[in-house]
Amino acid sequence: MTRIAIDAMGGDRAPDEIVAGALESVSSEITPVLVGPRGLETGGLELVEAPTTIAMDEKPGEAIRTKRDSSLVVACRLVREGRAAAAVSAGNTGAMLAAGLVEIRRLRGVNRPAIAVVLPAKRGPSVLIDSGASADSRPEHLRQFAHMGSVFAQELLGVGDPEVRLLSIGEEPEKGNQLTLEAHRLLAETPDLNFKGNTESRRLLEGAADVVVCDGFTGNIVLKALEGTIRTVLTTLREEIAGSTRAKLGGLLIRPAARGLRERLDPDTYGGAYLLGLRGLAVIAHGDSSPRAIANAIRLAARGVEHDVVGRLQERLEQSVLESARSDPEPAR
Repeated sequence: MTRIAIDAMGGDRAPDEIVAGALESVSSEITPVLVGPRGLETGGLELVEAPTTIAMDEKPGEAIRTKRDSSLVVACRLVREGRAAAAVSAGNTGAMLAAGLVEIRRLRGVNRPAIAVVLPAKRGPSVLIDSGASADSRPEHLRQFAHMGSVFAQELLGVGDPEVRLLSIGEEPEKGNQLTLEAHRLLAETPDLNFKGNTESRRLLEGAADVVVCDGFTGNIVLKALEGTIRTVLTTLREEIAGSTRAKLGGLLIRPAARGLRERLDPDTYGGAYLLGLRGLAVIAHGDSSPRAIANAIRLAARGVEHDVVGRLQERLEQSVLESARSDPEPAR
């Protein structure tokens, strides 16, 4: 049984929808543990008390310092103490990152944690990393992100030798800003990465690569643009179908295909994103998560535990350091 700690007070629909999602996730393999205030209605699930809550608009660093007894912080602390195998929250993303760094702490050798999001690409799911953990990154950070994303793709998406590409403004190696130019050079020189060069954002939903690497500022903008576009297209299609009798008849004919498309593009299908690079697993769910999304985020966390993503990341990063040392004749300064 994998114990997953859930921040019951995080998100726009907390706590009722969070509790409903936790109840939906219960199985012979998963034991959800809710973290929230005394008296919270849990539907029979275990409750770990946490009297305070971090709001979505609070400053992350200050909130973590002043609210050490908040539901988000306590959920992460349970992971550090070994009382839970992973933490899930739909609350303040910045606070989740800060709590992860303070409570769970970084893996040995990790410079920056990164948020890995599964994109519903046409040729199969792919990983976008980083999608918002680090707004400012250096080229060596992007190389670490590529290693993290590759382990994610191998362990959770079942890709044998993940193809890695760097997000830029053109496919040519000489296109991009200083960060992408230098990151391209580092990625191309890394022997244990299947790096295939640059890609553009217009190819992301086609299936640009198994792993697409970028800095968190760029990745977060891209992710929100994709989410907004997908939501608008699906909503507009639904409105058009309901607009006339002829359209309704046509809608009946395409209903199976439309349902499949909605299922593939719906963010609730995966439920959340991994915060990779910590000594334990943390999953960040969307602030507007439905019960289904929360249940899937919990299942995503449990799969990460099952596949020992943290252990595999540590092995991969240590191997990367050794490979870099062999390829660099000059000692590190």
